[in-house]
Amino acid sequence: MSQLMILTMLIFFGLSVPVAVAIGLASITGVSIAGLPWLVIAQQLYAALDKYPLVAVPFFILAGNLMEAGGISERMVEFAKSVVGGIQGGLACTCVLTCMIFAAVAGSSVATTFAVGAILIPAMIRHGYPAPFAASLQASAAELGVIIPPSIPMILFAVSTDTSTGELFIAGVVPGLLIGGALMLYVWLYAKRNNLGKRDGEGRLPLWPAFKRAWLALLMPVIILGGIYGGIFTPTEASVVAVMYAVIVGKFVYGKLSFRALSETLHRSVVSTSVIMFIIANAGVFSFLLNRAGVPDALGAWLAQLFHDKTAFLLGVNAALFVIGMFIETSASVVVLAPLLLPVAMQFGIEPVHFGVIMVVNLALGMITPPFGVNLFAACAVAKLPLERIVKPLIPFVLVVIACLMVITYWPGLSLGLRDLVYAK
Repeated sequence: MSQLMILTMLIFFGLSVPVAVAIGLASITGVSIAGLPWLVIAQQLYAALDKYPLVAVPFFILAGNLMEAGGISERMVEFAKSVVGGIQGGLACTCVLTCMIFAAVAGSSVATTFAVGAILIPAMIRHGYPAPFAASLQASAAELGVIIPPSIPMILFAVSTDTSTGELFIAGVVPGLLIGGALMLYVWLYAKRNNLGKRDGEGRLPLWPAFKRAWLALLMPVIILGGIYGGIFTPTEASVVAVMYAVIVGKFVYGKLSFRALSETLHRSVVSTSVIMFIIANAGVFSFLLNRAGVPDALGAWLAQLFHDKTAFLLGVNAALFVIGMFIETSASVVVLAPLLLPVAMQFGIEPVHFGVIMVVNLALGMITPPFGVNLFAACAVAKLPLERIVKPLIPFVLVVIACLMVITYWPGLSLGLRDLVYAK
């Protein structure tokens, strides 16, 4: 049964059927073969969504869209430019730094791509950066939206594996800073080598005036993350706080969030949320059938025979996840694969939180790799470029993130050190 289900899913993927629909049709195939009552599908669809932490997903998506519509992201860009915009290549570094700040609230890489890219891609092009480079940089930097907490894929990993969402969030901070720092170092060297960005400091506000204009925007991630780690509210409750803060600041302080813009933002957020929830629901049925067929135990036994130590296992899993991430959407990959791979990882002595960070960082690469990288399509839409034009300049960014992934994979303390400090008994 499980082999036919997986084969059916792959065939539909090959026919370009949407991911959620392909998983759902494969699940229907599995139910038919197993002779189970059709009511099982309805039960498992409901069970997959009936989880309190998932409430955070629509609210973080909405918060990211409200930040864009309410002018919060624009002021974050101004502040980031005041910090790093004065160096050669400063505008490109501003793109990365803004994505890091935006990621500390939005939790979504696509929202980060549109919110920050709409401002900085045209600005970089005006300052002489090649349009394909600007688009590929934005797509790569926006990946930080799912690594630096709060992160929607981390919430999905936590829900799928009964891992602490708060611990996953805190474990993602240092890896996110590592990747952000590495990307800034690369773009600075790129600007130096290609004699770009010498005029990036033009129009840059001094640090203090930029801070005064942006302090309410910058207070947002402080409130969200400080509230979570200070024990004031849970990650799920934090998502609602983020929405309320974005509405109050965008509407009543900055005055940019009109009722029409609010309506459009709500509509866009509902569509994005529906896509993710549809994937989660169908993946829940798929996972139930695989578990019923004993696939996790069989996979664990096979991987234990294939890999004899933790180093080889992590290398093999990273290679497999990298390929999977190129073809399957991140949310679907996390929900389907996390319950299968985590028990095997634990047999090799790998911490669930550390493995969750590895998995999210690796699958996030799929957002910037063809053929189905959602960040690439978003960045191309903003830059008005065909996908094939940004593939070549994208390669160095992918290599930078892979190098960081290897450090994160084989240095557990990078992820777990801050977690252990915050959650010390």
